[in-house]
Amino acid sequence: MFLGDTLDKNLSSWMKKEGPEGDIVLGTRVRLARNFAKIPFPGVANKEQAKKVLDNCTKLDEVLSGLGKFTFYKMAEVDSLERQLLVEKHLISPAHTEATAYKGLLLSESEDISIMINEEDHLRIQVLYPGFQIEEAWRLADRIDDLIEAKQEYAFDNALGYLTSCPTNVGTGMRASVMVHLPALAKLNQLSQVLNSVTQFGLVVRGLYGEGSESYGNIFQISNQVSLGHTEEDIVELLAKITAQIIASERQARQFLIQSEQRLASEDSVCRSYGILAHARKIGTKEAMELLSNVRLGIDLGILKNLDKKILKELMVCIRAAHLQKIMGQSLPPEERDRLRASLIRERLQSASA
Repeated sequence: MFLGDTLDKNLSSWMKKEGPEGDIVLGTRVRLARNFAKIPFPGVANKEQAKKVLDNCTKLDEVLSGLGKFTFYKMAEVDSLERQLLVEKHLISPAHTEATAYKGLLLSESEDISIMINEEDHLRIQVLYPGFQIEEAWRLADRIDDLIEAKQEYAFDNALGYLTSCPTNVGTGMRASVMVHLPALAKLNQLSQVLNSVTQFGLVVRGLYGEGSESYGNIFQISNQVSLGHTEEDIVELLAKITAQIIASERQARQFLIQSEQRLASEDSVCRSYGILAHARKIGTKEAMELLSNVRLGIDLGILKNLDKKILKELMVCIRAAHLQKIMGQSLPPEERDRLRASLIRERLQSASA
């Protein structure tokens, strides 16, 4: 009922593809904060100044034409449900759904590139790739940045670098992050130790939707905390190095879980999770994410055979409130969303094992 074209239309490129080290790194994102010279930042700009920024960006698709097809949106003309869909797909921030009068979005056809206009800064350039592709995502973001800078003058200081609304973004204006799935470390109670060590290197750990969000399904975002005093190459190199260490720790933990004395307990946990998802008639988002995390672990460990690895990435977005309401074409109360979420998961599991 809900699969095929309906589900596929809601999937961005990074959700459809596995990517390098995709069993642990679900996605890589690089974001650049930029502001135009001689125009106040969005937080203090008046209506005329904010409109000028938005108008300046209506032709950005032409500037980036060599990178493919783009669509420009004025956020005030995008309804609230569609805006929430964009948040759930990690294409815009929750803040970009509010006070939308002079906000915009430029989105590539595959949705691997998104540029928020008049969010916290005039531009938030984002590249989102599947798997562990930090350098590749940075190279594309840097190319986009160069193309825009060739046409527009940025706010830049020779000593400080790119000037931004938030002091932590001053310098390169860059935030690089990886979205990691760490269920084995969680099962062995080693997660806190590993993630706490990350902060010693100037990185920060956040939930599924970034700052202030919860972590569901053992999924975390790890990113650089500051950009001043570091080059873009430094940030990419550090995040790549620490991510590689986290991958190694998660792989070691997974190997331990399938050793002879641990395997039965691991198989039982995975199969119980699959059984609940395959038969539940209603389920909340948090419980669904925890069970899907366990099912994906079972796929990666070879416990569950012939199941599509992309299930976790697809469903962690498509089972959320806005996507469920988009599928049905109407607003739904929580109880009905729980019922629909369970139905969607059951059908996806059936199609994945067909």
